[in-house]
Amino acid sequence: MTQQQPNSDPPPYGVGDASFRAAGEETGIQRLVEAFYAEMDSLPEARRIRRLHPRHLSTSIDKLARFLCGWLGGPKRYAEKYGPISIPRVHRRFPIGAAERDAWLLCMERALADQPYPAAFRQYLLVQLQVPAERIVAACAAERD
Repeated sequence: MTQQQPNSDPPPYGVGDASFRAAGEETGIQRLVEAFYAEMDSLPEARRIRRLHPRHLSTSIDKLARFLCGWLGGPKRYAEKYGPISIPRVHRRFPIGAAERDAWLLCMERALADQPYPAAFRQYLLVQLQVPAERIVAACAAERD
C-alpha cells in the first residue's frame, strides 16, 4: 500500500480562510482599504462616490476593513463592533447606479494593483466584489422606484 502524500497546495480562494490569508490577514486588508480610499480621494472618476462619504474617512476605513476581514473568511470584526450588516440595505439610501459602482470598482482595482497579492487573487477578488456592488445598485434602484 502506498502512502498518500498530503496536498501541499493551498485551498482555492473562497474556501475557509484562504482569501483572508491571501489578502495578508488583518494587516494586509487594512493596507488595501487605505489604498482604496486614497484612490477614491485622488481619482476624478470617484468624485461622486467620495462625496457620499464623510469628510474624515476614519470610520469608513474601519468599517470596510472590518467587513472585508469577515467577508474574506477571517474573523467577523465588523459584527463584533457594529453588529450584523446587509450591504445592499445599508447603501440603498444613496444615489448609487452603474457609474458609482464602476468608480468604486476602479478604486478597488487600482488599490489591489498596489498590493503584493498574487495576480490570480487580485482577479478573483475583483470578480467577487462585483457581486455586492451589483446588489447595491439593485437595492438603490428599488429604493428610488
